[in-house]
Amino acid sequence: MSLSTGSSPSSRRNTFRNDSFIDEKDVIDSITSTEMGYLSLIVLGASGDLAKKKTFPALFNLFRQGFLKSDEVHIFGYARTKLSDDDLRERIRGYLSKGSSSEDSEILSDFLKHIKYVSGGYDSAEGFLSLNKEISEHELAKNSYGSSRRLFYLALPPSVYPSVCKMIKSYCMNQAVPTGWTRIVVEKPFGKDLASAEELSAQLGELFDEPQLYRIDHYLGKELVQNLLVLRFANRFFLPLWNRDNIDNIQIVFREDFGTEGRGGYFDEYGIIRDIIQNHLLQVLCLVAMEKPVSLRPEHIRDEKVKVLQSVLPINNNEVVLGQYEGYKDDPTVSKDSNTPTFATIVLWIHNERWEGVPFIMKAGKALSSKKAEIRVQFKDVPGDIFRCKKQGRNEFVIRLQPKEAMYMKLTVKKPGLDMSTIQSELDLSYGQRYQDVAIPEAYERLILDTIRGDQQHFVRRDELRAAWEIFTPLLHDIDDGKKKPVPYKPGSRGPHEADELAAKTGYVQTHGYIWIPPTL
Repeated sequence: MSLSTGSSPSSRRNTFRNDSFIDEKDVIDSITSTEMGYLSLIVLGASGDLAKKKTFPALFNLFRQGFLKSDEVHIFGYARTKLSDDDLRERIRGYLSKGSSSEDSEILSDFLKHIKYVSGGYDSAEGFLSLNKEISEHELAKNSYGSSRRLFYLALPPSVYPSVCKMIKSYCMNQAVPTGWTRIVVEKPFGKDLASAEELSAQLGELFDEPQLYRIDHYLGKELVQNLLVLRFANRFFLPLWNRDNIDNIQIVFREDFGTEGRGGYFDEYGIIRDIIQNHLLQVLCLVAMEKPVSLRPEHIRDEKVKVLQSVLPINNNEVVLGQYEGYKDDPTVSKDSNTPTFATIVLWIHNERWEGVPFIMKAGKALSSKKAEIRVQFKDVPGDIFRCKKQGRNEFVIRLQPKEAMYMKLTVKKPGLDMSTIQSELDLSYGQRYQDVAIPEAYERLILDTIRGDQQHFVRRDELRAAWEIFTPLLHDIDDGKKKPVPYKPGSRGPHEADELAAKTGYVQTHGYIWIPPTL
């Protein structure tokens, strides 16, 4: 059977997908066309902390590096606060100019000129009509009304997502056809449990198609997280090792050395599991545990992540340790009888051929002895230990996500000298030393650029969100109902000692006498 279309192979290639032929040249042309045309970036909640600390700095860095062209973009801030254009510009200027050179100062001035502010309520038709009027006038002035693009970034609490999205759908949609688009970026938390997440997904799903929705989890934009697929599937020596035959346990850890500090009221409503583990750390788990995707298409990658989540067994409450640091309830915005955990260690088990019997130890906490986020893959003991070095520790592959990005392999080597004795050392790739001339982009920069390009690979899909909440909702309800209580721990400690006991019980062997020291330049 011939599959030829009559075109030369060099000019056109056809692929078979979903029982139909797709012309790849047309696909590429289509993708390219969606990146062309006047771009309006609308930051809703423009006067808030998230916008000034994360969103606007990310936009400025993209502008400074040329990813946002001066003659192709305009930025609109929208919030309830009564501000002028200059008021907003001055409010965010200090967050954009840190460490700037004189050349950057000129670029900053140019960037700020591209910002327009509109004040209005989040359920106000009048406010969104005014916003649409401003956007449309800029699009017409650029003579690109037929190929314009609109990106709405909701730097807002989830409680107002439904009303804001209804206003966008009713009054601010891009009317450009066929190349124009409207996309919506929403921040976590996406609900508080399965029911609330499903309700929110249904409300947004009634207004926008899934390709228009970008549920942002900034951890997926971190450099070392994005490196996970490359590490696993582009390096031959990892392929036979990455399974239950060789790996004893995997820890995914998030530690902060400070408490809630001004976020007590917000944090007390959510807790460490909703704030960190159910989203950030679970996304990392998916990338560590997933099978190789068919291709690098976003949907193929997200399909494999969903399969991992669907394979996670129900959480055993006996494999959960919760903690709350002493002094947490001294915050006047925190309830005096709060049962909210500021620390959690949870053991997850994946029921599939690759990972059966391997514990994934998820650990996150505030007010601890150090600040770091890392993945720690601990391998099994060497059989037939002829060097009697078992007590020195196991081989580990550690990926330091933050701070001081690095990856290193802990291994046993001969100690230099005349004696045949062994010592633990490491093979080290520290990014600050190896890539001295490379500025590692902030996660928000990368993810906003992905949104503009229409790449949803690093964003959470609706079925993925549902599967994640299915794992944690029963435990969260037990905590909310007071059935599972946190134990106190001292600020500046490792957390509750019960957490270390649980990790040891599930197989983790702590290395004593070895400390990884980041290399200096």
